[in-house]
Amino acid sequence: MKLATLNQGGRDGTLVVVSRDLSRCRSVPAMARTLLAAMDEWDSVEPQLRQVYEALNSGAIEGEPFDQAACHSPLPRSWQWADGSAYINHVELVRRARHAEVPESFYTDPLMYQGGSDGFIPPRGEVVAKEAWGIDFEAEVAVVTGDLPQGATPAQAAQAIRLVMLVNDVSLRNLIPAELAKGFGFFQSKPASAFSPVAVTPDELGMAWQGAKVQLPLVVHLNDELFGKPNAGVDMTFDFGQLIAHAAKTRTLCAGSIIGSGTVSNKQGSLWGSSVANGGVGYCCLAEVRTYETIEQGQPATPFMKQGDKVRIEMFDGQGRNIFGSIENRVRTF
Repeated sequence: MKLATLNQGGRDGTLVVVSRDLSRCRSVPAMARTLLAAMDEWDSVEPQLRQVYEALNSGAIEGEPFDQAACHSPLPRSWQWADGSAYINHVELVRRARHAEVPESFYTDPLMYQGGSDGFIPPRGEVVAKEAWGIDFEAEVAVVTGDLPQGATPAQAAQAIRLVMLVNDVSLRNLIPAELAKGFGFFQSKPASAFSPVAVTPDELGMAWQGAKVQLPLVVHLNDELFGKPNAGVDMTFDFGQLIAHAAKTRTLCAGSIIGSGTVSNKQGSLWGSSVANGGVGYCCLAEVRTYETIEQGQPATPFMKQGDKVRIEMFDGQGRNIFGSIENRVRTF
């Protein structure tokens, strides 16, 4: 099943059921006006939404044309947004560039930060920041959970996954070092994130949903040129069950909580061999290619994003169909 939120009808938008091919949609105010409301009553509302979804796909109901540009993030705001760092290759590269070792605990205990969840950027919205802050994108996969008790196991956490979506976890790289030096984590360096126009139930992914991971490439274009296509199911040290359980270790998670994977990153060779142009799978953030440059050339050469730059983040199924719609965020500096 595929769901989206139109950017209309109040700050939480209007929930719509979207056809599998992303061509049509249908609002369902009698079932749930917003996705946040649907999450609260998921067990009773989900079967009703699925009936609408099946009717849209079969042609039993016509619906309205679906316009991705009219969407907000599926959850325009949430009770919880916590982002992990499940791809240790990314962490290893960053540490190597700083001539620092990766602590052994990083391989058994996930990294995670708590992001701002009071408002997200629409999928086609602008990233507004100063160029001097070092504007970067981070292409990731995220899941939305149902209610989960404190101390839930990874298996219980995996069963609580209700929806899957993509995310651009915006980072302001030049603000990070000073914040981390304070020993209190990210805040100003992590502004609002943007999520894909469409969120899907795990069964919609078919065999690509295995082991609480999405076994498909995450495709990133920067200014309409292919920048990366690493597989989200490869080199993921912690699956979503483990990430959610980590978040729930000392607290309950309420329905509608969002947990991110961290930047998708595959192990590959040198700077030369890792780029798409030279046969590699490329990258899901600018920081990663800059770490390769620092390791091999002594300093980064690729600039961060500037005025007018655009990132596009998508994922396609085995038949080449766009699953989640496209995140397209353009930078506006001031």
